Amino acid sequence: MPDTSAVQAEQGKGGDEAGLDRPHSLWHLFVAFSALAMQGFGGVIAVAQRELCERRRWLTPQDFVELLSGAQVLPGPNVCNLSLMIGDRFFGWRGALVALAGMIAAPMALMLALAWLLGEAANVGHAQDVIRHALGGIAAVAAGQIIGTVLKLAAPVKDHVLGWPACVALAALAFSMMAWLHWPLVWVLLGLGSLTCVGTYVLLRRRAADKAGAA
Repeated sequence: MPDTSAVQAEQGKGGDEAGLDRPHSLWHLFVAFSALAMQGFGGVIAVAQRELCERRRWLTPQDFVELLSGAQVLPGPNVCNLSLMIGDRFFGWRGALVALAGMIAAPMALMLALAWLLGEAANVGHAQDVIRHALGGIAAVAAGQIIGTVLKLAAPVKDHVLGWPACVALAALAFSMMAWLHWPLVWVLLGLGSLTCVGTYVLLRRRAADKAGAA
C-alpha cells in the first residue's frame, strides 16, 4: 500500500500547480461533506459539482467528471461512491471513511426526525395534502438543479478525444435507450460504455503513435 503522506504531499504539489485547494484535515473533510449533503435536496450530485469544483476548488471539472464516471459504474449509490473516491484521493482510506460519514450522518439524522414529524402530522386534518404539494414543488426545483448540473458537466466534453459531436450523439443514444427503450442502466453502461471506452482507447493510441512518428 503506498505511503499516504507521500501521496498527499505529491497531490498537494499538483493541486498548487493547478491553482487548486485541498482539505486541511479530516475534520475539514467531514464538515465539507456534511454541508454538501445537507444542501442536496433532490440529489447531491447537483450540488457536489458546484461545491467541490467552483466553491472549494478541490477538483477540476475534468477530475469531477472522471470520478463521477467511475462512481456510476461501480455498484451502490453514486454519491456514496463519489465521496469514498474523493476522500481517498486526499487522505487515503481514512479520508474515504470520513467523507462517507459526512455524506450520510447528518441527512440520516434529519430524515429520522422528519419521518417522526410526518407521522405525527398524518393525524392532523389536511396536513397530508399540504405535505404532498410541498414535496411536489421541491421535486420541480430538484429537476432544475439536475438539468443545470448536466449542462455544467458537459463543459469538459469539448476537449474529449472523441470530439463533442460524437459525445453529444452518445449522450442522446444513452438517453434514448433508457427513456424510450427502457433498457436497464447496467446494460447501457456495459454496452455503450464499453464501446465508448474502446473507441477512446483506439483514438488515444493512434494520437500517441502520430506524435511518436512526428518526433
